[in-house]
Amino acid sequence: MRHHIHKILSLLFIIQLVFIFSPSSSTPESLSSNLKGKVMVLEYHKIDYPESRWTRTPENFRMDIQRFYEKGYQLIRMEDFLENRIRVGKGKTPLILTFDDSSPGQLRFLPDGKGGYRVDSDCAVGILESFYAKHPDFGLAAIFFVLPAADPPNKLFNQPEYAQEKLRYLVRKGFEIGNHTLWHATLSKQSSEGVRRQLALAVKAIQEAVPGYQVKALSLPMGIYPKDMSLLLNGSYEGITYRNKGVMMVTGGPAVPPSHKSFDPLRIPRIQAVERELNYWLRYFDEHPDERYVGG
Repeated sequence: MRHHIHKILSLLFIIQLVFIFSPSSSTPESLSSNLKGKVMVLEYHKIDYPESRWTRTPENFRMDIQRFYEKGYQLIRMEDFLENRIRVGKGKTPLILTFDDSSPGQLRFLPDGKGGYRVDSDCAVGILESFYAKHPDFGLAAIFFVLPAADPPNKLFNQPEYAQEKLRYLVRKGFEIGNHTLWHATLSKQSSEGVRRQLALAVKAIQEAVPGYQVKALSLPMGIYPKDMSLLLNGSYEGITYRNKGVMMVTGGPAVPPSHKSFDPLRIPRIQAVERELNYWLRYFDEHPDERYVGG
């Protein structure tokens, strides 16, 4: 009897050692290259209080970033995704952060006491910059879909004295600016001329702050398409031309890369960055690592 017990205990000990020292199949280091896998394009709105359907608190946003980093995700630019220039480290998965509506908690300036400003450490940009300073391998990237003519508090982050400087700051730091129409217009209710006006004049406002800046992505307000979808990619109004390489939906799950045969620049799905959705998709890709894009 003792002999059998000893054999069982020895076997259990060996199994435990194997479990401890064998790499998990879902760890980033063990993932095989998959350049046709799916990419999460996350859709954030307010970074503020309290936590709600369209609001993520600064603390929860920090936790989101930490989780992404620990699970092997790496930030990339929307432009690089749309032009199929996805570059991430070996075993890493690209991740795109999008922010709709240019609300104050996305980018807030505070007086620095010297006649200038500093970025609030609790706004989205401040949190991303702080994390990047400690973890440069995570990357520093996000695209902000702004509203140049919306009512407060969504008109270019709600600090009128800094409105243009904020757009310049984003570009200097490597972030991107996207089109969200002039004032969050419902495009299905606009005439063809109205759609072109909304998109072209939004670009004009951005370029007044950042001359020559090329806006390359559009986020559809409420995910509603106009009657003529071709107007979303190219058009002009009063001499102002716009060209979008990708149109963001409101929902739809993860996106396939442009190299995939089913990629549609007019319908790029996003994942809403709320607790339930984030938990679901992070767990999904943990359990189905063969479906996520992985750098080689």
